[in-house]
Amino acid sequence: MLAACGSSATPSLPPGTLSGANDTLGHRLRQRDLPAPGETRRATVAIVGGGIGGLSAAWKLARSGCDDFLLLEMESEAGGNSRAGRNEVSAHPLGAHYLPLPPREARATRALLAELGVLRGDPDAAHPAYDEKYLCHAPQERLYINGYWQDGLWPTLGIPKAERAQYTRFQDSVAELRRRRDAAGRRAFALPLALSSREAEFLALDRITLRDWLLREGYTAPGLYWLADYACRDDYGTSAAQTSAWAGLHYFACRDGEGQVLTAPEGNAWLARGLARTATGRIQPNALVFRVEQGRKEIICDVYLAAEGRSIRVVARELIWAAPLFLIPHVFAAPRPEWLAAIKGAEYAPWIVANLTLSAAPQTRAGHPLAWDNVLHDSPALGYVVATHQQLRYAPGPTVITWYRALHEESTPHRSRPGSSPGKLLQGRDAWAEEALADLSRPHPEIRELATRVDIHRHAHAMIRPLPGRLWSGGRGSFESGRAGIQFAHADVSGLSLFEEANFRGVLAAERTLTRLGVSYASSL
Repeated sequence: MLAACGSSATPSLPPGTLSGANDTLGHRLRQRDLPAPGETRRATVAIVGGGIGGLSAAWKLARSGCDDFLLLEMESEAGGNSRAGRNEVSAHPLGAHYLPLPPREARATRALLAELGVLRGDPDAAHPAYDEKYLCHAPQERLYINGYWQDGLWPTLGIPKAERAQYTRFQDSVAELRRRRDAAGRRAFALPLALSSREAEFLALDRITLRDWLLREGYTAPGLYWLADYACRDDYGTSAAQTSAWAGLHYFACRDGEGQVLTAPEGNAWLARGLARTATGRIQPNALVFRVEQGRKEIICDVYLAAEGRSIRVVARELIWAAPLFLIPHVFAAPRPEWLAAIKGAEYAPWIVANLTLSAAPQTRAGHPLAWDNVLHDSPALGYVVATHQQLRYAPGPTVITWYRALHEESTPHRSRPGSSPGKLLQGRDAWAEEALADLSRPHPEIRELATRVDIHRHAHAMIRPLPGRLWSGGRGSFESGRAGIQFAHADVSGLSLFEEANFRGVLAAERTLTRLGVSYASSL
């Protein structure tokens, strides 16, 4: 194969970097060797965590005229899993890379999109118009199966008629679930999750896995099992055999945007930037909050400023905790017992993101042409997206493709829980670059020669896993309700790591804080 390309030797591994969360700084929470605060700052509201939840809280506070807040972010920039990289070829995602068209219930997300000029017209319309610049251009997705690129992700190439009939039955079942309402008018599977039905019939699905539900319903088609597993790995970093059936069916039934997505070269970083603009001058990066104590009238946050090598104390009337929940036992001076009970047993999915800079787009040898999302059927990875897809029709040439790998197989508690051995996750840059190139070489034998860089970004605790019993067992309730002076705004509170969930939690926390402060506002929820 290489000889056909004019070479008899394997090209050397392209250069690149290894990046990720600031683990060195984060792990100092355990070492307890941080200097005592030497300065005190005051703010009406302190927000801990600058992911989408924290940025959404800041957005709502600012939009409601509450400007006296300080957002404390451990990383060098806010954005969480929605940050991006950039090189001479293109911006490219380091994590989340698309947003499906949000349903009507996701009012805060629609309001944000309208503010950013992407949603046109009435945000409450059933099917509002969107800026075509952000609507994913065709072709949107393709699947590499049996040596051929087919259109769409449902495996159809060489699939018997009887198996395709099961596809139809499953799709009909999902359509029915999408229409279902309870006596109170709530959808069976709503987004945000908090608006979903509480009927026992639906909540019982949280006690079994999606794979068990498929078996129970008589589905046997391998293609359906593959797609269900792919969907769970894609949204939750978890296999269908591990994922709550409620969460798995929620993936298919919660949206009504007919598969359309919003995307950009930098993934979802444009959304994070749009939120962050409202907090300009009130975001403190490189800030590790290492102690939180609630007094009678104030919240005390001790914060290590890594860039300055010193600590400060932030005293606030209200606290919005928008960092992952697993950090609470390490930071709060007196965490409530119900918080600790709810956190116990939580697992987080690690992810690897590889950005490959290519001198030219990869070739298509058989089947449908290059799409935005390109999935390999027989692969532990999730395929790749093309950063320059929205511009390909105008500017062919060098590109960046982003390869995603959720380490769903690292599912034993001691490997997937924070503070435990992360196994394969800690492979070096070269090992992950080799794995990405090997995976992509099956449909694209020329990939190694095209690659001029392979940059790896590592997410140790990318998203909380919706394991059976985690969503509706009652444990999340202590975080949903918060407590006097403290509100929780991370997607962990929902149990699903989705943009709309983080946005909802952030806005809800901000609105509750505004109510406590006596500030009037128009609800975005």
